[in-house]
Amino acid sequence: MSATVRSFNPANPADLVIEVPAPGAFGAAAAVERARAAQPGWLAAGAAARSAALGRAAEAVEAHAEELAALAGREVGKPLGEARGEVARTVAILRYYAQAPYAASGAVHETAAGQGLLLTRRRPYGVAGLITPWNFPFAIPVWKAAPALAVGNTVALKPAPEATACALRLAELLALPEDVLTVLPGGAEEGAAVVSAADIVSFTGSTGTGQAVIRTATERSVPVQAEMGGLNAAIVLPDADIEQAAAQLAFAIAGYAGQKCTATSRVIAVGDALEPLRAALGKALAAAGADSGPVISEAARERLTGAIASAVEGSAELLAGGQLPQRDGWFIEPTLLARVPAGHPLLAEEFFGPVAVLLGAADLDEAIALANATRHNLSASVHTRELDVALAAADRLDAGMIRINAPSSGVDFHLPFGGAKAASYGSREQGQAALDFYTASRTVSLLPAGGA
Repeated sequence: MSATVRSFNPANPADLVIEVPAPGAFGAAAAVERARAAQPGWLAAGAAARSAALGRAAEAVEAHAEELAALAGREVGKPLGEARGEVARTVAILRYYAQAPYAASGAVHETAAGQGLLLTRRRPYGVAGLITPWNFPFAIPVWKAAPALAVGNTVALKPAPEATACALRLAELLALPEDVLTVLPGGAEEGAAVVSAADIVSFTGSTGTGQAVIRTATERSVPVQAEMGGLNAAIVLPDADIEQAAAQLAFAIAGYAGQKCTATSRVIAVGDALEPLRAALGKALAAAGADSGPVISEAARERLTGAIASAVEGSAELLAGGQLPQRDGWFIEPTLLARVPAGHPLLAEEFFGPVAVLLGAADLDEAIALANATRHNLSASVHTRELDVALAAADRLDAGMIRINAPSSGVDFHLPFGGAKAASYGSREQGQAALDFYTASRTVSLLPAGGA
């Protein structure tokens, strides 16, 4: 008997959003095989057909923007403003990659000697197996699927169980030919089956699961990329506009309850910036709580409250938040802690919630050392009016994405996305990097008949 996938509203846990059967490992593997059978026809349809299909998908998502934003709010607890922004980004991503089928797929080179042509071409792998999280239920599946589809792959998408309704509705709206895009509801069993059967794999999720995905894919000699979150730092210099920095940091900490892999979890104040930032950020976080939204589950909230409690028991100072609002759902106040004991998990692990630690540094050198003291360097922000300082910090920070006088949580969909160290594995996502990842280079030699 098939397992059942159930997804509940984190703002109203009694609200069952969707209940569907999971295909199991056998069903997921069979779906990948159907996608593999459909792939030659999708590629042979040509650039115009693939471009038109992605363009129509963008129009459909745009026409149902309010419906999708409401669904994201209901299923994954995303505040309406952020949900609308995500849907708009999804539309933009589809339109961006709708042009990709027309891009040059290779180059012509001179022969070393004699007549002939030497060509390089980039060709799709076959079936792209995509494992996606719940926090961006439309944008992340699309920023993986759209480039894969544009260059001629078919797609098997295994969304997080908590975003099942969003993924299924998205696939309905994309309205691609049969087996070109298949959504496989389920959990670890279905995800493992996809990774074990697909021709190329892209994963976004937790570090532990990502490492297992990497091992399975590399053992099969299958190309794989994995984005596994970040313990992101923000550095605030004394010359910064403290009020502006506090507002940006509050958004990066509390926006969507901190459930973004690019959210800020460590704030490093340099020198005299510490005291004014301490006051301004505490005030900004208190104001941000009303629009933060719930965390995804009771278990997530318990992990956060447990970490806060253990830090306070270990002599940390609670500067803001830390309480549970008196309302239904898995809400927690945006929280700021200072003097967190060295070695505490909040300084070493991604907790995926609206909790941040305030640290002091004597100078920029110490601040950069603190920012780099993690294996999960995805995104960082630096707040200063000095161009020389900004350039020096950007050159020395380990993070894959560095933002100056802006929240760490911003992402530009047409630029490479990914982190440093254990935050990411393999090729970058988004932009031209994604098109390169989903294709393999081939060299073709065309010589006259009878030539060497």
